[in-house]
Amino acid sequence: YLLEEDFPGSRVGPEPTTDCFTALMYGEEERVIPGNAITVDPKKPFRNLDPFGNSFLNRFQCVQTPNPVLENISIIDTPGILTAAKRKFSRGYDFQAVLRWFAERVDRIILLFDAHKLEFSDELTRAFGALYGYEDKLRVVLNKADRVDSQQLMRVYGALMWSLGKVFRTPEILRVYTGSFWSEPRQRCDHYELIELEEEDLLTDIRNLPRNAAVRKLNDLVKRARFEKLLGQDFSKFKSLKPSLMRSLDKLLTIDIASLVLLLQQQEQKKKSLPAVLDGEFLGTFRREQFRGDPFKEMLKDDEISEADSDEWVVEKYKPKYDEIFYNLSPHAGKLSGTKVKQWMTTTHLPNSVLAHIWRLSDIDRDGMLDNEEFALAVHLIEGKLDGHWLPRELPSHLVPPSKRLSTSSDTTV
Repeated sequence: YLLEEDFPGSRVGPEPTTDCFTALMYGEEERVIPGNAITVDPKKPFRNLDPFGNSFLNRFQCVQTPNPVLENISIIDTPGILTAAKRKFSRGYDFQAVLRWFAERVDRIILLFDAHKLEFSDELTRAFGALYGYEDKLRVVLNKADRVDSQQLMRVYGALMWSLGKVFRTPEILRVYTGSFWSEPRQRCDHYELIELEEEDLLTDIRNLPRNAAVRKLNDLVKRARFEKLLGQDFSKFKSLKPSLMRSLDKLLTIDIASLVLLLQQQEQKKKSLPAVLDGEFLGTFRREQFRGDPFKEMLKDDEISEADSDEWVVEKYKPKYDEIFYNLSPHAGKLSGTKVKQWMTTTHLPNSVLAHIWRLSDIDRDGMLDNEEFALAVHLIEGKLDGHWLPRELPSHLVPPSKRLSTSSDTTV
């Protein structure tokens, strides 16, 4: 969902379809690196995984792909949790120890539960134990919430919170997001708007990870430094640290760290927004002067795919079918208002975030209305999305209506 494309070796099913840890990282070319090879690569942060043995390394791989999202974040895809019916099977390695190794080093841990089949197995309980102490990194997602009605969702949500409360005995309650993060079009339900808002909150949280990563590492450094200082004072069996070293440590904690925080803040201001669904420029911040008349101006989404350029308008052969829809909506002066287009678009059951991006691509002249060519383009993009294709981030030339090509080219001329 975040990458907006499949990656090599990815398989999704109702039961755990793989017993493999997959590290998704950016690379100029798409390739898969086996676990034994990646752990000896000095440029990758996996060299300390050797103690878990060959049984684990045979189930660990690194996938490199030229996805722009991975230029900013790396993702560790873990195996699905075994259900109670399969608990007698052994993975062949210490699954909980591996989880804890990754939990110590990552910035965010996302636990996914399906709303229509919530189950707490023994292995899941042990996995929670491995995450103990890292509750601040945890985010829980009640996924595929559009597959249940509001009454069922309320009951499942309550059961999940009760189960989590038994495992994580902390005064603070874990944040649980309700969403539908997968490739299938969302189904219309009573809590549709809730799913949209929860998606926005979770994507905001993930989008802020790169800028907060340096601060988190700095926080870990300060904790280790204070811990070392404590060791130097309390353990009488060992020689105490030299006073000069303790003064240097005090200077690090009081002066150097404070200066480093200012440098980090300056660096954050230079960072660009992330691409695809993590693009901050589309996260509820449509600029009024640029997207005036946008009926989805409070929604977002941005997707990417590269397509070959062509002089021929590929929508032309489907236009008679699209024109029939256009004229059934009773256009005024040859154009449909944003309100009418939005009402029709929402009947496709695509997320409003996706429809917002389709509107932005289709309203080429930015007048807040769609003529028959722009509407045909919008319907074509919707059908492509429903067929499982990703939307382009910017409209390629072969999708620009012929009557709009002159205006778009003149707009970009300096």
